Amino acid sequence: MSTILRAMTRDGSARAYVINSTDIVNEAIKYHKTAPTATALLGRVLTATSVMGTMLPETDSKITVSVRGDGIAGTTLACADYYGNVKGYVANPNADLPLKPSGKLDVSGIVGNGLLSVSKDVGAELPFNGSIELVSGEIAEDIASYYATSEQTPTLCALGVLVDTDHSCKASGGVFVQLLPFADEGVINQLEENAKLLNNISTQFAKGLSNEDILKLALNGIEYDLFDELTVDYICDCSVERTKRAIYSLGKKEVEGIFSEQRESGQEEKITVSCHFCNKEYDFSKNQVLKLFE
Repeated sequence: MSTILRAMTRDGSARAYVINSTDIVNEAIKYHKTAPTATALLGRVLTATSVMGTMLPETDSKITVSVRGDGIAGTTLACADYYGNVKGYVANPNADLPLKPSGKLDVSGIVGNGLLSVSKDVGAELPFNGSIELVSGEIAEDIASYYATSEQTPTLCALGVLVDTDHSCKASGGVFVQLLPFADEGVINQLEENAKLLNNISTQFAKGLSNEDILKLALNGIEYDLFDELTVDYICDCSVERTKRAIYSLGKKEVEGIFSEQRESGQEEKITVSCHFCNKEYDFSKNQVLKLFE
């Protein structure tokens, strides 16, 4: 399983998170059969969202991060809970482009221009929603920009997904470092210097570096205390009951219209619902659906 290591600088200037998300990304590949560039995009969004989930205030909180660009990937979306468990999808799992001249996957090319949006359900009457225009489409810079703009929290974010020759994920991970109020200027300067050590984060994981090894790079020269290490996974919580509620929310008039169209075209009268996150299909006969409205 994937893991998240959490720590804080000893003087309270910053908190840090390091995630090895390789298993999460490989689980996503299994469900969505993504092309290499789509894997890198979805993997980065899943990695970031998992960490952001562990920042939520209550155990029943949820967070959704979406990247809606005008590129060939379409919308990429991920949801996480308080424990960092995550699920997600990319609208076009076949989105792929030639490598950049640098030899890297062209994630920004399949994303294009658009918005990054974050929705947090923390038990309030209405969820918190924030959106920014994409800065680069490479995801890490966009996440950092979101925190700076929407939550006024200076954030260092590094994300990486290394796709192997067989299109599996060889390594994936990320680092978040967030400044806390009244952060020491010396710590800030050191963190900015350390950011140079976090290039090609996935390659460093592929070389066998642990979460704590990466943390030592991010907080090089800064005293810190480890908080905990969480086990996180790709988990889809779809179910028959949740699918029934989704059908019921359409309303009786809408579902009767669907059955009418099927009857006129000679199709079997039923409703099939496919889960975006795991591609599992749920079939309901006409009688089963109509019983929902009794």
